[in-house]
Amino acid sequence: MDIAPVYLLRRLFYYLVNFFHHWYVHGSRNIGHYFLALLERLDKTLAIKITFKYFFQPLYKDYTVIGRIFGVVFRSARILLGVGVYAVIGVALLTFYLGWLALPLLMIISVFKKL
Repeated sequence: MDIAPVYLLRRLFYYLVNFFHHWYVHGSRNIGHYFLALLERLDKTLAIKITFKYFFQPLYKDYTVIGRIFGVVFRSARILLGVGVYAVIGVALLTFYLGWLALPLLMIISVFKKL
């Protein structure tokens, strides 16, 4: 008769460990993949790498002094805008990720406080 409670206890611990493994390991991996995919999609729009590559090239092949000055000015603004967008999205995703990590622990703490 001792076998059933021991079996149920072992299954409970197995499912708890499996849940936390799934939540933290697989969840963190999925969030990381989503973040990298989001940055790749943003790079298609913001094109910071290409902007750095052609930073000192004149804008629209205008080789006059004004064209060269505007090229540096507009590309500098585009780089600053892109870095700002990356920073905002990075902070937002980091906040979401830290909340994701804390959620199971906060739920366990709230359950034990009510006991």
